[in-house]
Amino acid sequence: MSQRSRTSRHVLTAAAATAVLTLTLAACGSGSGPAHGPAMPGMDHSGTPSPSAPADDMASMPGMDGSSAGNGLAAAQHGYRMTSATAALPTGRASAYRFTITGPDGRPVTGFAVDQTKRMHFYAIRSDLTGFRHLHPTMAGDGTWSAPLAALRPGTWRLYASFTPDSGSGKGESLVLSRTVKVPGTAPVSSLPKPSGSTTVDGYTVTVQGEPMAGMAHRLTATVTRDGRPVADLQPYLGTYAHLTAFHQGDLAFAHLHPESEADGDHGGPVLNFHAEFARSGDWRLFLQFRTGGRLHTAALTLHVD
Repeated sequence: MSQRSRTSRHVLTAAAATAVLTLTLAACGSGSGPAHGPAMPGMDHSGTPSPSAPADDMASMPGMDGSSAGNGLAAAQHGYRMTSATAALPTGRASAYRFTITGPDGRPVTGFAVDQTKRMHFYAIRSDLTGFRHLHPTMAGDGTWSAPLAALRPGTWRLYASFTPDSGSGKGESLVLSRTVKVPGTAPVSSLPKPSGSTTVDGYTVTVQGEPMAGMAHRLTATVTRDGRPVADLQPYLGTYAHLTAFHQGDLAFAHLHPESEADGDHGGPVLNFHAEFARSGDWRLFLQFRTGGRLHTAALTLHVD
């Protein structure tokens, strides 16, 4: 074989290897990647009915964390598990939801890192994306967390625990796990409001801007005004000036939204920037929480993600 033939053969072999490597990397990167306030009685925002994914059952199967774990739809992820003996909550009265986070060794985790001033953030959302709750449970010495919930409307609710282990194999890793509970009785379901860039709550108008795309990190900007004038007296809340949470219509996937700056004084606003990652396209229900005059406000709007 001539020197020129051998050279051509080497080039073709290298090109083929590069193509295989490229396809392998693309396949590895194709998965989807994966925030707080007292329970607010009577808070019930509009949403549309959507069945919850049966992630509790998937997560309980040996060796399976569930493919939806990074979206907060599974009870287990990377060896950490959210466990609870509660499958139903009472109708029409306040109750406490108790749960435990166990680690890869099967023991209750008691060491949690502080994230936005809290060691545990807890969320509750009804299957039609109404009744949003966001609070901070307390932990007993044995690792059992207790989340005090105001009365919930009948239906299926998904309860999320957002935390970061402070030791062990998951140290420093932000995790979101969830389970579902039933509240007995019947109640009307609500239709999800159409996507809109703004909403008004307690006299404040919140406008959200951005062009998010599924599977990519983007910036979302929220602006708070009142009577057409910028609001610059937002008070610190959880170490920043606002907190943003979002859930996907259809499966209640949890979006990872983080403020881009911390509170650096007693007054902030009117512009708030967030780092946003939405795992799926479709409509998402956003809940923006901010504080003025010692009062916590929760603005809800629907955002479409391409």
